[in-house]
Amino acid sequence: MAKKIATEKIVNDELVAQAFAKAVADGDIVNFRLLFASFSPARKESPERFETEKYAYLLPTPSETGTQVFREALDEIRSAENWKHLQSELAAKRPSQLPWGPVMRLGDNAVRLGKFSFAAQAYETLRIRRRMQALFLEQADAAVAAGDLPNGVRGYRIALGLSYDYAAFPEPLPLVPNHQTSSLRLHGIYPKRPEDGVAVLDESAHVEAALEYLLPDGEVSARARAFAGDTRLAFLVELVRQTDPDWGAFCKRYSEACALVNSFGERARNREAAAAAGNSTAEPSEPGDTPAAVMERLLGRTIEGGQWWQYLKELGYLHPASVLFIARQVIGEKELLLPRLRSGSRVAQSLGLVTADTPGA
Repeated sequence: MAKKIATEKIVNDELVAQAFAKAVADGDIVNFRLLFASFSPARKESPERFETEKYAYLLPTPSETGTQVFREALDEIRSAENWKHLQSELAAKRPSQLPWGPVMRLGDNAVRLGKFSFAAQAYETLRIRRRMQALFLEQADAAVAAGDLPNGVRGYRIALGLSYDYAAFPEPLPLVPNHQTSSLRLHGIYPKRPEDGVAVLDESAHVEAALEYLLPDGEVSARARAFAGDTRLAFLVELVRQTDPDWGAFCKRYSEACALVNSFGERARNREAAAAAGNSTAEPSEPGDTPAAVMERLLGRTIEGGQWWQYLKELGYLHPASVLFIARQVIGEKELLLPRLRSGSRVAQSLGLVTADTPGA
């Protein structure tokens, strides 16, 4: 019986270069690191191959190869210095040392594409993350000072995205805003007095609380909170709109929720007046016509058997700034979330949350 002759796997260097270039062009630090893994199709000792459907996602599409960003990334990978470094690391049987130039370009592309946590990991790998964060903040402050709020806010959002959580387990990770959790902390203690709620703070305190909540990095939010009054308010408005492209839809639902609250209040007063007059006839109610419908209107859907905190978490996820304009309230035996505003609030007006026609505004 003839012996089977083992043949060494042949790796297509062109596919290797294209895979690395795609990761760089996409700003994808995860795929870039995967290409160095022991099972990577880029390694000769790995049985995996780029030519299989399993790893097709690592290779660029024909339309991607024609872009300038991809061509520049491919030139970076193919440079003599970087290609020699990559081949050396793929042959080594130890944790890989990533090449500086491609990782720097990857981080810059990640910023351009809004993949801030990928950018943070790339810059952290190069030990320049804090320097890049400071640079973006300086540029953002200059833009705000020049009256260019869109670029100023974008700079702050990038700087926030480059924040790192060194207390994360099992290793430090990018600090990703988690408004589902922070919204619960914001409303975790039931106010002793209605005027203690975040939604009815005076303008200065309300804007400060909003910036601290929306920019959950102490250094970043402190810089934003140091802006002058009107600039700080305009900055907050631009921040909310950039953070939540669907903010307008929430504003519409908020106005409808205010109308519901007013309707329930009017009917309650009518019942009290009727009872005082000895008239026990109750107004007919429609299906689903309960105070809980206000929470459903705020969120835009019903959570079956949902509690206030479930609605709050979803609101915090879908529309982070929405939780700054609501309050907990006990009605009967149920605790609810209701829209709440300070009379004449410039914050709510500037955000388009209320207009002259908004019930109760």
